[in-house]
Amino acid sequence: MPGAVSTRPTDRLRLARDASHFALTPSAVVTVASAGDVARLFAAGQPLTFRSGGTSLSGQGVTDGILVDSRRHFRDIEVLDDGFRVRVGPGATVRQVNTRLARYGRMLGPDPASEVACTLGGVVANNSSGMACGTAANSYALIDSVVVVLPSGTTLDTGDIDADDQLRAREPDLWAGLNRLRDRVRGNAASRASIERQFALKNTMGYGLNALLDHDRPADILTRLLVGSEGTLGFLASIVMRTVPVHAHARTGFLVFDDLAAATAALPGLVATDPAAIELLDATSLRVGQSDADVDPGLAALDVRHHAALLVEYRAGTAAEADARAEEAAGTLARLPLVTPAELKSDPAARNRLWHLRKGLYAKVAGARPPGTAALLEDIAVPVPELLPACRELIGLFERHAYDHAVIFGHAKDGNIHFMLTERLGDSSGRDRFGRFTDDMVDVVLGHGGTLKAEHGTGRMMTPFVRRQYGDELYDVMLEIKRLCDPRGILNPGVVLNDDPGAHLAALKTSPVVEEEVDRCVECGFCEPVCPSRDLTTTPRQRILLRRALEQARLDGDAALVASLEKDYEYDAVDTCAVDGMCQTACPVQINTGDLVRRLRASDSQGAWAFAARHWSATTRAMGAALSTARRLPIVAAPVSRAAHRIAGAPLWSPDLPGGGRARPRVTPEDKPDAILFSSCTGTMFGPANESFARLCDRAGVVLATPPGLPSLCCGTPWKSKGMTRGLAEMASRVRPALAGDIPVVVDAASCTEGLRQLLGDVATVVDAVEFTATHLLDRLKVTARLGDLALHPTCSAQRMGLTPALLTVAEAVAERVTVPDSWGCCGFAGDRGLLHPELTAAATAPQAAELAGRHFDAYASCNRTCELGMTRATGHTYEHVLDVLERVTR
Repeated sequence: MPGAVSTRPTDRLRLARDASHFALTPSAVVTVASAGDVARLFAAGQPLTFRSGGTSLSGQGVTDGILVDSRRHFRDIEVLDDGFRVRVGPGATVRQVNTRLARYGRMLGPDPASEVACTLGGVVANNSSGMACGTAANSYALIDSVVVVLPSGTTLDTGDIDADDQLRAREPDLWAGLNRLRDRVRGNAASRASIERQFALKNTMGYGLNALLDHDRPADILTRLLVGSEGTLGFLASIVMRTVPVHAHARTGFLVFDDLAAATAALPGLVATDPAAIELLDATSLRVGQSDADVDPGLAALDVRHHAALLVEYRAGTAAEADARAEEAAGTLARLPLVTPAELKSDPAARNRLWHLRKGLYAKVAGARPPGTAALLEDIAVPVPELLPACRELIGLFERHAYDHAVIFGHAKDGNIHFMLTERLGDSSGRDRFGRFTDDMVDVVLGHGGTLKAEHGTGRMMTPFVRRQYGDELYDVMLEIKRLCDPRGILNPGVVLNDDPGAHLAALKTSPVVEEEVDRCVECGFCEPVCPSRDLTTTPRQRILLRRALEQARLDGDAALVASLEKDYEYDAVDTCAVDGMCQTACPVQINTGDLVRRLRASDSQGAWAFAARHWSATTRAMGAALSTARRLPIVAAPVSRAAHRIAGAPLWSPDLPGGGRARPRVTPEDKPDAILFSSCTGTMFGPANESFARLCDRAGVVLATPPGLPSLCCGTPWKSKGMTRGLAEMASRVRPALAGDIPVVVDAASCTEGLRQLLGDVATVVDAVEFTATHLLDRLKVTARLGDLALHPTCSAQRMGLTPALLTVAEAVAERVTVPDSWGCCGFAGDRGLLHPELTAAATAPQAAELAGRHFDAYASCNRTCELGMTRATGHTYEHVLDVLERVTR
């Protein structure tokens, strides 16, 4: 087979699950790099399932056949027509595309909540939509053209002017069959009426038969049939989408009603005011939202009984236009029977609290589920007038089947409702209960003229009910579409169309209880795009999946599998984890997989690291001296280092590493200092020592002091990252009394700032030097030699602590133009990971290095010494602390 093929149990099991409640283990994993690879792969005639983001909720991303990874090598993004169109590989995420489009004031139409992780290939293959796009700006409405590889091996660009002629010449049966089906549907009045009625709703059930009514040429029909086909008709190698304008200004209201009936009765009037979004939250949702620490004050004060709420937002390109939209809606809002008067908020913080409530419901319910249970998120759509009775009947089903904590929320403007419940699917009684509930739910939705899938795709979940929703005639049309495109039936078998009445209850997930982080994971994959090891070994989701697989193998008594997984896990999941915590910033249930890895790293070297903590000044000086010696004797240092690394796993020296620096200076002023400078020991180990902050303070008239015994003190990160609890406790026992007090402690390296904050807790106020400079020094300094262009690398620590705005403020003070790569992410140097596993840094920085290649900058800056080393190694340009740059331009 073409591409990289693996049958290793670790690789098959780490990709065995997506965000759905289905679990199948692939027989092999193939990573393809081009459309040509895919065409050759089709020739093998084996069952294939394509997967990129793995955020699908209905089981379309899992298989027991061959799983094809289409994420790693299909991430190209090309902006066309000043942003009015964009050409994208199927592996690029929605957020990555929107980041590139933002400078043009444009964005993709589909706006799924999973935009941080879902890829455009998955969005188009599922016809995903979201909170605001409805049916007017979803994937079907905005698709322009695709490059598709058909199961026959034919590759077709439907954007070519002669695409239809090419299709007729190269795939005559398919071309003729699509013509025939188009005429068949158009000639049947009942079929036309059914399609028009069902696709007036958000509808991802079955194939997009509206393509047969909306388009004439078979090439155009094929393009639209591929939307929502879930990888069952062909492979999307490239996608061209039309875009929509970014409406950066918004006015948001949280409208609370006495009950669900009052909320749904208000919908027609609200829809007439043309809001961008109307989100419904039932009483259970409101009670769940009240538990959030950052809950809106109005909701916090509400005694929730039978209440329901509508989150309404009006968007525009300018603040004045947004105000005008809000004013136009004011009369309608004033007439609503609200519990409290309507208020449309413009303050970003207040608006973010409201949206956090809505978007956080999934996390709140899923995160609180009992260990070993699965979170089931389903979606349906009904005509808006049917929304209230449908919701009432769903609530009745929750009560009948004893789903006590189920919630209803969703896109009320479109009649699209999500409901979520938790179930123990590995238990036969739980599976049977879910089956009975599903049968009753199907009756309710179809009884109200709705669709069983609005935006999550048919997948495996609803295949037994496609025929019932569409009827025999239209179901037969779908079967013919599948036969024409995929006559061998090799693409994603069992997905979209499947006559097995029990398909939705087969291959369900079971999750053994393992560890706290593992048990809370809902396997959504939101963490994966921000993980620095994603293209090298494993992602946070995969580390967790392998922990579950390992525990299940133990329970099953499969000693051979246990041994295989344990052997691979050490390198794939533990050694190459950056423990940078970026996964937590994207995780809907706030899991920091680094915490798990730190515990797993704890080893018999606790004593050695405790000794190092007691003699930290000598240790750092020795490490710095070793680097200086290596730079003077590279001919000796390089082979010795490689041998020690190969035999004992010692740090790997390379010529791009600097020599060591000086010991951290101690300062004792005569007057009471304005701040305590806690300089990082990385300057001693990886010189030169950072003295720029002290010089800037001197110029600005700010008095600094250093704590007693500074050279022997550390923030604790080296011990925490390795799970060395004894050494961490030893260091904490000396650092806390040395820094306790009411004078702010300023740290000149972002990762050390974060580590010291965690080590000290409320013993002292810890401020990063960049933030201190932005708020206390900049207005006292005069820039005398401003640079033209600066390349800036934010760090994961700065991002987690919310310091990136301050970093940008300082950078913009020193340069006319500041460039943060669109592909910015953790550099993967991670303290000593860049020395122990340089391949991790190389993989993590490759996208940034490629984006910066061939461009000239007057300086390259960051805010953490080891990150500067990682980016220097990746780009070949010397990165330095942004305060070093500021010090030079203010001399």
